[in-house]
Amino acid sequence: MKKQTRNLTLALVAAVSFGFLGGQAAFAQQVQSLRGAPVDAAEPVTPAAHIRPDGPAIARDYVQQPPLIPHKVEGYEVTKNFNKCMDCHAWSRYQEFNATKVSLTHFKDRDGGELSNISPRRYFCLQCHIPQTDAKPLVDNNFKRAEGLR
Repeated sequence: MKKQTRNLTLALVAAVSFGFLGGQAAFAQQVQSLRGAPVDAAEPVTPAAHIRPDGPAIARDYVQQPPLIPHKVEGYEVTKNFNKCMDCHAWSRYQEFNATKVSLTHFKDRDGGELSNISPRRYFCLQCHIPQTDAKPLVDNNFKRAEGLR
């Protein structure tokens, strides 16, 4: 029994060693990025993406998707003491700027309790809401919007 175990162990070690040493170079030549380039190739130069021009609200692609920001936010200050987004999106001012008001969900704490101000967990808008760019997809895809949103 010991001889059989020893032979099995030696065979396993040999197979692993051969696979690691012999197959490593072949494996490295087969690996490609999602764009189809070898993984050790230099990154291709891509044109800079531009934030889309200000416009109406952007349609959502899936249920529970945070709304995308349909305007520039470069230079917006969002700190623990000030949130530039609230200049237009606060409940007291959204009509004045024809902006979307902050969702009621942003006024709940982690236990579901109602707060009089925006929850600290929802205060930093750019954690979830992002400006839309004109960037082209990195890979071809056949993504379709959620059924209920068509």
